[in-house]
Amino acid sequence: MIAVFGGRLVYVQAIKGPSIAQVALDDRLTTTTLPADRGEITDANGVALAVSVERYTITADQTLVATWDPTSASGPGQRGPAGAAAALAPLLEMDPAELGATLVGDRRYVILKKDVLPEVRNAVMELAIPGINAERTTERVYPAGAVGGNVLGFVGADGKGQAGIEYALNSELTGTAGSETYERGMGYVKIPGGYDKTTPAKPGASVQLTILRDLQYKAQTAVDAMVTATQADGAAAVVYDVTNGDILALVDSGSVNPNDPGATAAALRGSRAVSNSFEPGSTAKVITMSAAIEQGIGTPLSQYSVPGQLDLGKAGMVHDAEVHGIEHLTMTGILAKSSNIGAVMIGSQLSKQTRYDYLKKFGFGTATGVGLPGETDGILHPADQWDGRTEYNVLFGQGVAVNAIQDTGVFATIGNGGVHVAPHLVKGVTDADGTYHAVVPAQTRVVSQKTANEVLTMLESVVDTGTGTAAQISGYQVAGKTGTSQGADSSGGLTNMTASFIGIVPADKPRLAVSVIVFHPRTSEYGGTVAAPVFSEVASYALQELGIAPSGATATPYASEW
Repeated sequence: MIAVFGGRLVYVQAIKGPSIAQVALDDRLTTTTLPADRGEITDANGVALAVSVERYTITADQTLVATWDPTSASGPGQRGPAGAAAALAPLLEMDPAELGATLVGDRRYVILKKDVLPEVRNAVMELAIPGINAERTTERVYPAGAVGGNVLGFVGADGKGQAGIEYALNSELTGTAGSETYERGMGYVKIPGGYDKTTPAKPGASVQLTILRDLQYKAQTAVDAMVTATQADGAAAVVYDVTNGDILALVDSGSVNPNDPGATAAALRGSRAVSNSFEPGSTAKVITMSAAIEQGIGTPLSQYSVPGQLDLGKAGMVHDAEVHGIEHLTMTGILAKSSNIGAVMIGSQLSKQTRYDYLKKFGFGTATGVGLPGETDGILHPADQWDGRTEYNVLFGQGVAVNAIQDTGVFATIGNGGVHVAPHLVKGVTDADGTYHAVVPAQTRVVSQKTANEVLTMLESVVDTGTGTAAQISGYQVAGKTGTSQGADSSGGLTNMTASFIGIVPADKPRLAVSVIVFHPRTSEYGGTVAAPVFSEVASYALQELGIAPSGATATPYASEW
């Protein structure tokens, strides 16, 4: 018998020992996932706009909670689920009765509460209740609240981006989860000194935006106040650095607060500045004037006798906003007074294909690729599909549709000497290893430097003596254009009025193109009345924020009449 038992002992300990020990170890091992922190999103100056903070999910193994019998218990009500609930409820800020009911049963995994602060987690774990565990998670927090919410977007319950930059760059922002495998004892408690192997989580990349938080806030506040004052359906504003394509502010009225996206209607959680289209109206006359000068049709001082109405035959009559007799205007005067008739007189000298080509070159009909999901291409039908009216309407901004950034980009191109720099919201991305990847925007020459300079000077007349006088900024030369047009409804048709003003500052040394687009204002439909004052307010703040010096001299615009 001694020989038999001895042999069996040798077999178990020496021959099968390692494999039996491994089975026992495997039974004690458990693996948990270590969530990766989502990369942060900052403004152009590094101010945090979206961060991930440490949180915990408190869970329970009901079968183990039932065994709790603390030595300090004084009665049956203090043991098991009831006792655990009484101890946990104050820490988790939950009703003891409801929590107690959740702890009763035979399920091995039940979530008690999510997004628990680290200090609360520590207090819970100090109770040492069997079956009560804490899983590390992260919560997405937006320190600036609704400021830039239309750009940032938000994440869903699964931690994935649902809108804005969070959605567009979800793969870059999402890190790689890690894992920890360790020996556990009763209650799934880690055995000190036991097997423990950890593969660290790799955080996601950080994204630096081009927007400036304080400028975004200022523009957002001004736009929201104007929407209230004008009883408008909504509004958008864009601040565009003409030299490098940086979008310094992109505003939608009533912006979503990413900390509580459910408080905003689903249709308003994205950026309507890129997803909605509208007729540019008279702001598109800048393209007509640029094309005419570039093609040698005329100069800023070319003289025109502009009648009170223009008969286009089967295409109908063209009228101006105000009734007038024959006016003796230069090309500059036609732009300053925003004459539809004058624009047709000038632009009709260009072939239909040339008109289309310049609209296309200035960015109409193609999404800008600014970096947000849901951007519209706008509407620009090929020239051979234009009917008899459209071929003239496009000369003063009807029969086409754009989003706010496309419209602003026309002026940014003029301000940058005829070179279009692609607009973008992402300045650069920093990988988890610290490598920074800067965004390099594409640049395209649209018109010559000479043409751009002449059109820029023409636009100063609009602000100096024309329809945009409310856009003036003390100490700075301003060039710009008012617009009144129609917006697109849900069926694709055009309805309601859109009032706008887009300007370039300082006009003597352009740096910014700033637009204010107002959708269906009730108090006035004219951009010079509802949009231009907001432009002045936002542009003034932007000039100060960037430390741009005042203009060195007063404007010397071209003559408007002859």
